[in-house]
Amino acid sequence: MELQERAVGNSQIVNVAFMAVALILGVAGALQMPVVSLFLTRGTGASPMMVGIFYTVNAIAGVGVSQVLARRSDAGGNRRLLILGCCTIAVLNALLFAFNRHYMTLLTLGVVMTSLATTAMPQLFALARQYADEAGCEVVKFSTRMRVQISLSWIIAPPVAFFTLAHFGFTALYLTVALLFALSIVLVLTLLPALYAAPVQAAKGAGMHRATKNRGVGCLFAALALLWGSDTMYLIDMPVYVSGMHGVAEGFAGWLLGGAAGFEILIMLFCTPLVTRFGKRPMMLVAALCAALFYTGMATVNSPLALVAIQLLNAAFIGIVGGIGMLYLQELLPGSPGTASTLYTNSIATGAIFAGLMQGAASEQFGHQAVYWLAMAFSLLALFLLLRVKDA
Repeated sequence: MELQERAVGNSQIVNVAFMAVALILGVAGALQMPVVSLFLTRGTGASPMMVGIFYTVNAIAGVGVSQVLARRSDAGGNRRLLILGCCTIAVLNALLFAFNRHYMTLLTLGVVMTSLATTAMPQLFALARQYADEAGCEVVKFSTRMRVQISLSWIIAPPVAFFTLAHFGFTALYLTVALLFALSIVLVLTLLPALYAAPVQAAKGAGMHRATKNRGVGCLFAALALLWGSDTMYLIDMPVYVSGMHGVAEGFAGWLLGGAAGFEILIMLFCTPLVTRFGKRPMMLVAALCAALFYTGMATVNSPLALVAIQLLNAAFIGIVGGIGMLYLQELLPGSPGTASTLYTNSIATGAIFAGLMQGAASEQFGHQAVYWLAMAFSLLALFLLLRVKDA
Protein backbone atom coordinates (compact mmCIF):
# COMPACT_ATOMS: atom_id res chain seq x y z
CA MET A 1 0.00 0.00 0.00
CA GLU A 2 2.76 2.38 0.89
CA LEU A 3 4.34 1.75 -2.50
CA GLN A 4 1.12 2.77 -4.23
CA GLU A 5 0.70 5.85 -2.05
CA ARG A 6 4.26 7.01 -2.45
CA ALA A 7 5.57 5.74 -5.75
CA VAL A 8 2.87 5.11 -8.33
CA GLY A 9 2.11 8.78 -8.87
CA ASN A 10 5.79 9.67 -8.78
CA SER A 11 7.30 6.66 -10.53
CA GLN A 12 9.68 8.73 -12.63
CA ILE A 13 11.04 10.48 -9.56
CA VAL A 14 11.50 7.17 -7.76
CA ASN A 15 13.17 5.62 -10.84
CA VAL A 16 15.62 8.52 -11.09
CA ALA A 17 16.23 8.33 -7.35
CA PHE A 18 17.22 4.66 -7.60
CA MET A 19 19.64 5.50 -10.43
CA ALA A 20 21.07 8.47 -8.51
CA VAL A 21 21.63 6.48 -5.32
CA ALA A 22 23.26 3.65 -7.29
CA LEU A 23 25.57 6.15 -8.99
CA ILE A 24 26.47 7.92 -5.72
CA LEU A 25 27.14 4.69 -3.86
CA GLY A 26 29.12 3.45 -6.85
CA VAL A 27 31.24 6.59 -6.97
CA ALA A 28 31.85 6.44 -3.21
CA GLY A 29 33.03 2.85 -3.52
CA ALA A 30 35.10 3.48 -6.64
CA LEU A 31 36.84 6.41 -4.94
CA GLN A 32 38.01 4.12 -2.15
CA MET A 33 38.74 0.73 -3.69
CA PRO A 34 41.60 1.66 -6.06
CA VAL A 35 43.57 3.48 -3.34
CA VAL A 36 43.20 1.12 -0.37
CA SER A 37 46.52 -0.63 -1.08
CA LEU A 38 48.25 2.75 -1.48
CA PHE A 39 46.61 4.03 1.70
CA LEU A 40 47.75 1.03 3.72
CA THR A 41 51.25 1.10 2.22
CA ARG A 42 51.87 4.83 2.51
CA GLY A 43 49.53 5.81 5.30
CA THR A 44 50.13 3.00 7.79
CA GLY A 45 53.45 1.59 6.58
CA ALA A 46 51.91 -1.84 5.92
CA SER A 47 53.97 -4.45 4.08
CA PRO A 48 52.55 -6.18 0.98
CA MET A 49 51.66 -9.18 3.11
CA MET A 50 49.84 -6.96 5.62
CA VAL A 51 47.92 -5.39 2.75
CA GLY A 52 46.93 -8.85 1.53
CA ILE A 53 45.80 -9.88 5.01
CA PHE A 54 43.66 -6.75 5.23
CA TYR A 55 41.87 -7.59 1.96
CA THR A 56 41.32 -11.21 2.96
CA VAL A 57 39.97 -10.39 6.44
CA ASN A 58 37.78 -7.69 4.91
CA ALA A 59 36.35 -10.16 2.36
CA ILE A 60 35.64 -12.82 4.99
CA ALA A 61 33.91 -10.30 7.23
CA GLY A 62 31.95 -8.97 4.28
CA VAL A 63 30.62 -12.43 3.38
CA GLY A 64 29.52 -13.14 6.95
CA VAL A 65 27.93 -9.77 7.63
CA SER A 66 26.16 -9.52 4.26
CA GLN A 67 24.67 -12.99 4.63
CA VAL A 68 23.34 -12.21 8.12
CA LEU A 69 21.85 -8.90 7.01
CA ALA A 70 20.45 -10.36 3.79
CA ARG A 71 18.76 -13.17 5.73
CA ARG A 72 17.29 -10.61 8.11
CA SER A 73 15.97 -8.42 5.30
CA ASP A 74 14.58 -11.38 3.35
CA ALA A 75 12.71 -12.49 6.48
CA GLY A 76 10.47 -9.43 6.22
CA GLY A 77 12.73 -6.55 7.19
CA ASN A 78 12.51 -2.94 6.03
CA ARG A 79 15.15 -2.74 3.29
CA ARG A 80 15.17 1.06 3.17
CA LEU A 81 15.88 1.22 6.91
CA LEU A 82 18.73 -1.25 6.46
CA ILE A 83 20.20 0.80 3.62
CA LEU A 84 20.03 3.93 5.78
CA GLY A 85 21.83 2.16 8.60
CA CYS A 86 24.56 0.86 6.29
CA CYS A 87 25.09 4.30 4.74
CA THR A 88 25.32 5.89 8.21
CA ILE A 89 28.01 3.41 9.19
CA ALA A 90 29.72 4.12 5.85
CA VAL A 91 29.96 7.82 6.79
CA LEU A 92 31.57 6.91 10.13
CA ASN A 93 33.90 4.44 8.42
CA ALA A 94 35.07 7.07 5.91
CA LEU A 95 35.79 9.44 8.80
CA LEU A 96 37.79 6.68 10.52
CA PHE A 97 39.96 6.22 7.41
CA ALA A 98 40.28 10.00 7.03
CA PHE A 99 41.81 10.56 10.45
CA ASN A 100 43.25 7.21 11.57
CA ARG A 101 46.58 5.74 10.46
CA HIS A 102 46.83 2.77 12.83
CA TYR A 103 46.85 -0.54 10.93
CA MET A 104 45.33 -2.71 13.68
CA THR A 105 42.47 -0.27 14.21
CA LEU A 106 41.66 -0.43 10.51
CA LEU A 107 42.02 -4.22 10.47
CA THR A 108 39.50 -4.58 13.31
CA LEU A 109 37.07 -1.70 13.66
CA GLY A 110 37.58 -0.55 10.08
CA VAL A 111 36.92 -3.99 8.62
CA VAL A 112 33.72 -4.46 10.65
CA MET A 113 32.41 -1.05 9.62
CA THR A 114 33.40 -1.61 5.98
CA SER A 115 31.57 -4.94 5.83
CA LEU A 116 28.43 -3.27 7.17
CA ALA A 117 28.79 -0.31 4.81
CA THR A 118 29.23 -2.40 1.65
CA THR A 119 25.93 -4.19 2.32
CA ALA A 120 24.13 -1.01 1.24
CA MET A 121 24.61 -1.72 -2.48
CA PRO A 122 23.17 -5.27 -2.68
CA GLN A 123 20.29 -4.18 -0.47
CA LEU A 124 19.65 -1.26 -2.83
CA PHE A 125 19.42 -3.71 -5.74
CA ALA A 126 17.12 -5.94 -3.70
CA LEU A 127 14.87 -2.98 -2.91
CA ALA A 128 14.91 -1.95 -6.59
CA ARG A 129 13.91 -5.46 -7.69
CA GLN A 130 11.03 -5.50 -5.21
CA TYR A 131 9.92 -2.01 -6.25
CA ALA A 132 10.07 -2.93 -9.95
CA ASP A 133 7.99 -6.07 -9.37
CA GLU A 134 5.30 -4.24 -7.38
CA ALA A 135 5.20 -1.13 -9.58
CA GLY A 136 4.97 -3.12 -12.81
CA CYS A 137 8.34 -1.96 -14.22
CA GLU A 138 10.36 -4.08 -16.64
CA VAL A 139 12.70 -5.75 -14.15
CA VAL A 140 15.57 -6.63 -16.49
CA LYS A 141 15.73 -3.17 -18.03
CA PHE A 142 15.47 -1.47 -14.63
CA SER A 143 18.24 -3.61 -13.15
CA THR A 144 20.46 -3.13 -16.20
CA ARG A 145 20.14 0.65 -15.95
CA MET A 146 21.24 0.49 -12.34
CA ARG A 147 24.24 -1.65 -13.24
CA VAL A 148 25.24 0.89 -15.87
CA GLN A 149 25.41 3.47 -13.08
CA ILE A 150 28.01 1.31 -11.34
CA SER A 151 30.09 1.12 -14.51
CA LEU A 152 29.76 4.88 -14.98
CA SER A 153 31.03 5.41 -11.45
CA TRP A 154 34.21 3.53 -12.33
CA ILE A 155 34.79 5.86 -15.27
CA ILE A 156 34.42 8.94 -13.08
CA ALA A 157 35.79 8.01 -9.69
CA PRO A 158 39.26 6.41 -10.09
CA PRO A 159 40.79 9.39 -11.96
CA VAL A 160 39.20 11.75 -9.42
CA ALA A 161 40.54 9.60 -6.57
CA PHE A 162 44.12 9.70 -7.77
CA PHE A 163 43.90 13.43 -8.60
CA THR A 164 42.57 14.16 -5.12
CA LEU A 165 45.23 11.96 -3.58
CA ALA A 166 48.03 13.66 -5.50
CA HIS A 167 46.92 17.22 -4.67
CA PHE A 168 45.09 17.02 -1.35
CA GLY A 169 45.94 13.71 0.32
CA PHE A 170 44.06 10.79 1.85
CA THR A 171 42.14 12.85 4.41
CA ALA A 172 40.47 14.98 1.74
CA LEU A 173 39.65 11.88 -0.29
CA TYR A 174 37.91 10.09 2.56
CA LEU A 175 36.07 13.24 3.62
CA THR A 176 34.69 13.40 0.07
CA VAL A 177 33.56 9.80 0.42
CA ALA A 178 31.84 10.63 3.71
CA LEU A 179 29.95 13.49 2.04
CA LEU A 180 28.78 11.20 -0.77
CA PHE A 181 27.41 8.66 1.69
CA ALA A 182 25.70 11.47 3.60
CA LEU A 183 24.07 12.62 0.35
CA SER A 184 22.88 9.08 -0.33
CA ILE A 185 21.24 9.02 3.12
CA VAL A 186 19.23 12.12 2.21
CA LEU A 187 18.08 10.64 -1.10
CA VAL A 188 17.19 7.25 0.37
CA LEU A 189 15.27 8.85 3.23
CA THR A 190 13.30 11.29 1.10
CA LEU A 191 12.76 9.55 -2.24
CA LEU A 192 12.99 5.75 -2.02
CA PRO A 193 9.98 3.65 -0.99
CA ALA A 194 9.93 1.77 2.32
CA LEU A 195 9.11 -1.81 1.34
CA TYR A 196 9.02 -4.88 3.55
CA ALA A 197 10.36 -8.06 2.01
CA ALA A 198 8.16 -11.15 2.00
CA PRO A 199 9.59 -13.93 4.20
CA VAL A 200 11.82 -16.37 2.29
CA GLN A 201 10.48 -19.88 1.93
CA ALA A 202 12.49 -22.75 3.33
CA ALA A 203 12.70 -24.29 -0.13
CA LYS A 204 15.47 -21.87 -1.04
CA GLY A 205 17.82 -23.59 1.37
CA ALA A 206 17.09 -26.88 -0.30
CA GLY A 207 17.81 -25.26 -3.65
CA MET A 208 21.25 -24.20 -2.44
CA HIS A 209 21.91 -27.75 -1.22
CA ARG A 210 20.98 -29.17 -4.63
CA ALA A 211 23.16 -26.58 -6.35
CA THR A 212 26.27 -27.79 -4.57
CA LYS A 213 25.68 -31.26 -6.05
CA ASN A 214 25.48 -30.01 -9.63
CA ARG A 215 28.88 -30.49 -11.23
CA GLY A 216 28.29 -27.89 -13.91
CA VAL A 217 27.21 -25.29 -11.37
CA GLY A 218 30.19 -26.17 -9.17
CA CYS A 219 32.64 -25.79 -12.07
CA LEU A 220 31.09 -22.48 -13.10
CA PHE A 221 31.19 -21.21 -9.51
CA ALA A 222 34.86 -22.18 -9.20
CA ALA A 223 35.69 -20.57 -12.55
CA LEU A 224 33.97 -17.34 -11.55
CA ALA A 225 35.78 -17.31 -8.20
CA LEU A 226 39.13 -17.73 -9.97
CA LEU A 227 38.37 -14.98 -12.49
CA TRP A 228 37.10 -12.51 -9.88
CA GLY A 229 39.96 -13.42 -7.56
CA SER A 230 42.44 -12.63 -10.32
CA ASP A 231 40.70 -9.31 -10.90
CA THR A 232 40.91 -8.51 -7.18
CA MET A 233 44.64 -9.29 -7.20
CA TYR A 234 44.99 -6.83 -10.07
CA LEU A 235 42.99 -4.13 -8.25
CA ILE A 236 45.14 -4.55 -5.14
CA ASP A 237 48.49 -4.62 -6.90
CA MET A 238 48.12 -2.37 -9.94
CA PRO A 239 47.93 1.05 -8.18
CA VAL A 240 51.13 0.33 -6.25
CA TYR A 241 52.86 -1.29 -9.23
CA VAL A 242 52.00 1.37 -11.81
CA SER A 243 52.59 4.30 -9.45
CA GLY A 244 56.13 3.03 -8.90
CA MET A 245 56.98 2.85 -12.61
CA HIS A 246 59.54 5.33 -13.88
CA GLY A 247 58.04 8.22 -15.81
CA VAL A 248 54.41 7.38 -14.93
CA ALA A 249 52.23 10.16 -13.50
CA GLU A 250 50.70 9.75 -10.04
CA GLY A 251 47.13 9.53 -11.32
CA PHE A 252 47.82 7.21 -14.26
CA ALA A 253 46.43 4.16 -12.43
CA GLY A 254 43.11 5.96 -12.03
CA TRP A 255 42.92 6.71 -15.74
CA LEU A 256 43.59 3.05 -16.52
CA LEU A 257 40.69 1.96 -14.31
CA GLY A 258 38.38 4.64 -15.66
CA GLY A 259 39.20 3.89 -19.28
CA ALA A 260 38.64 0.17 -18.81
CA ALA A 261 35.26 0.88 -17.19
CA GLY A 262 34.24 2.96 -20.20
CA PHE A 263 35.01 0.12 -22.59
CA GLU A 264 33.15 -2.28 -20.26
CA ILE A 265 29.91 -0.37 -20.77
CA LEU A 266 30.22 -0.66 -24.55
CA ILE A 267 30.91 -4.38 -24.28
CA MET A 268 27.92 -4.92 -21.97
CA LEU A 269 25.65 -3.12 -24.42
CA PHE A 270 26.80 -5.21 -27.39
CA CYS A 271 27.11 -8.47 -25.45
CA THR A 272 23.42 -9.46 -25.61
CA PRO A 273 23.16 -10.10 -29.39
CA LEU A 274 26.46 -11.98 -29.32
CA VAL A 275 25.25 -14.21 -26.49
CA THR A 276 22.04 -14.91 -28.43
CA ARG A 277 24.04 -15.90 -31.48
CA PHE A 278 26.95 -17.84 -29.94
CA GLY A 279 25.74 -18.94 -26.49
CA LYS A 280 26.94 -18.20 -22.97
CA ARG A 281 29.72 -20.76 -22.64
CA PRO A 282 31.64 -19.62 -25.77
CA MET A 283 31.40 -16.02 -24.55
CA MET A 284 32.67 -17.00 -21.09
CA LEU A 285 35.54 -18.92 -22.71
CA VAL A 286 36.46 -15.80 -24.66
CA ALA A 287 36.36 -13.80 -21.41
CA ALA A 288 38.71 -16.22 -19.62
CA LEU A 289 41.10 -16.17 -22.58
CA CYS A 290 41.06 -12.35 -22.62
CA ALA A 291 41.82 -12.37 -18.90
CA ALA A 292 44.82 -14.69 -19.38
CA LEU A 293 46.18 -12.51 -22.20
CA PHE A 294 45.60 -9.35 -20.18
CA TYR A 295 47.54 -10.59 -17.15
CA THR A 296 50.32 -11.84 -19.43
CA GLY A 297 50.52 -8.29 -20.78
CA MET A 298 50.59 -6.81 -17.26
CA ALA A 299 53.52 -9.08 -16.41
CA THR A 300 55.54 -8.24 -19.51
CA VAL A 301 54.86 -4.65 -20.64
CA ASN A 302 56.06 -1.51 -18.87
CA SER A 303 55.21 1.41 -21.14
CA PRO A 304 52.17 3.62 -20.48
CA LEU A 305 50.90 3.21 -24.05
CA ALA A 306 51.05 -0.58 -23.86
CA LEU A 307 49.28 -0.56 -20.50
CA VAL A 308 46.48 1.49 -22.05
CA ALA A 309 46.22 -0.83 -25.05
CA ILE A 310 45.84 -4.03 -23.03
CA GLN A 311 42.96 -2.49 -21.07
CA LEU A 312 40.77 -3.55 -24.02
CA LEU A 313 41.41 -7.14 -22.98
CA ASN A 314 40.59 -6.30 -19.37
CA ALA A 315 37.37 -4.56 -20.42
CA ALA A 316 36.31 -7.52 -22.57
CA PHE A 317 36.87 -9.92 -19.68
CA ILE A 318 35.00 -7.83 -17.10
CA GLY A 319 32.24 -6.79 -19.49
CA ILE A 320 31.41 -10.37 -20.50
CA VAL A 321 31.70 -11.99 -17.07
CA GLY A 322 29.91 -9.13 -15.34
CA GLY A 323 27.20 -9.08 -17.97
CA ILE A 324 26.34 -12.79 -18.32
CA GLY A 325 27.94 -14.59 -15.36
CA MET A 326 24.84 -14.36 -13.17
CA LEU A 327 22.52 -15.15 -16.10
CA TYR A 328 24.58 -18.27 -16.86
CA LEU A 329 24.13 -19.52 -13.30
CA GLN A 330 20.42 -18.71 -13.38
CA GLU A 331 19.91 -20.76 -16.53
CA LEU A 332 21.85 -23.68 -15.08
CA LEU A 333 19.50 -23.48 -12.07
CA PRO A 334 16.07 -22.97 -13.63
CA GLY A 335 13.44 -22.03 -11.08
CA SER A 336 16.04 -20.94 -8.50
CA PRO A 337 17.07 -17.38 -9.43
CA GLY A 338 17.67 -16.45 -5.80
CA THR A 339 20.05 -19.34 -5.31
CA ALA A 340 21.88 -18.51 -8.54
CA SER A 341 22.25 -14.84 -7.61
CA THR A 342 23.62 -15.78 -4.19
CA LEU A 343 26.13 -18.16 -5.76
CA TYR A 344 27.28 -15.45 -8.15
CA THR A 345 27.77 -12.92 -5.35
CA ASN A 346 29.58 -15.50 -3.24
CA SER A 347 31.92 -16.30 -6.15
CA ILE A 348 33.13 -12.69 -6.08
CA ALA A 349 33.60 -12.80 -2.31
CA THR A 350 35.35 -16.17 -2.46
CA GLY A 351 37.77 -14.82 -5.05
CA ALA A 352 38.51 -11.81 -2.84
CA ILE A 353 39.26 -14.04 0.15
CA PHE A 354 42.11 -15.94 -1.51
CA ALA A 355 43.22 -12.99 -3.66
CA GLY A 356 44.37 -10.86 -0.73
CA LEU A 357 46.76 -13.43 0.69
CA MET A 358 47.97 -14.65 -2.71
CA GLN A 359 48.70 -11.12 -3.92
CA GLY A 360 50.48 -10.18 -0.71
CA ALA A 361 52.64 -13.29 -0.65
CA ALA A 362 53.53 -13.17 -4.35
CA SER A 363 54.33 -9.46 -4.35
CA GLU A 364 56.42 -9.58 -1.19
CA GLN A 365 58.42 -12.68 -2.12
CA PHE A 366 58.79 -12.42 -5.90
CA GLY A 367 57.74 -8.93 -7.02
CA HIS A 368 54.79 -7.43 -8.85
CA GLN A 369 55.18 -9.43 -12.06
CA ALA A 370 54.64 -12.65 -10.11
CA VAL A 371 51.15 -11.44 -9.14
CA TYR A 372 50.13 -11.22 -12.80
CA TRP A 373 51.68 -14.54 -13.77
CA LEU A 374 49.67 -16.08 -10.94
CA ALA A 375 46.52 -14.33 -12.15
CA MET A 376 47.22 -15.63 -15.65
CA ALA A 377 47.47 -19.19 -14.31
CA PHE A 378 44.16 -18.79 -12.44
CA SER A 379 42.51 -17.54 -15.63
CA LEU A 380 43.71 -20.58 -17.58
CA LEU A 381 42.42 -22.85 -14.82
CA ALA A 382 39.08 -21.05 -15.06
CA LEU A 383 39.12 -21.65 -18.83
CA PHE A 384 39.59 -25.39 -18.21
CA LEU A 385 36.71 -25.45 -15.71
CA LEU A 386 34.41 -23.61 -18.12
CA LEU A 387 35.02 -26.30 -20.72
CA ARG A 388 33.35 -28.72 -18.29
CA VAL A 389 30.16 -26.63 -18.04
CA LYS A 390 27.33 -27.21 -20.47
CA ASP A 391 26.08 -24.34 -22.60
CA ALA A 392 22.89 -22.51 -21.63
